[in-house]
Amino acid sequence: MRPLGLGLAAVLAAVFLAGARAGAVEESRALTIKDHRFDPAVLEVPAGVKVKLTVRNLDSTPEEFDSHALNREKVISGGGEAQIWIGPLDAGSYDFMGEYHADTALGKVIAK
Repeated sequence: MRPLGLGLAAVLAAVFLAGARAGAVEESRALTIKDHRFDPAVLEVPAGVKVKLTVRNLDSTPEEFDSHALNREKVISGGGEAQIWIGPLDAGSYDFMGEYHADTALGKVIAK
């Protein structure tokens, strides 16, 4: 029996990686910051799925998306936008806040 050639091994690796990517499920969600508040304040996402959050800051001042539960911190400039990847998450509730306006910029992600 002959060992596999490098060419065939490379093809098999590419097929395996393409299959792994095809099975990866991703979702997108959007959050806005206006008047130092997140909208929506409660964001539902599917459990077990990687989610891209697009956060738009409609205020003129910067805000920091901060979540110890999600292990994420990101400063979003006034009038700016940022993408924040979260998950895949276990079912449950994950708090987040705006570090610069912690009294009003509060929210939570609920994974179901």
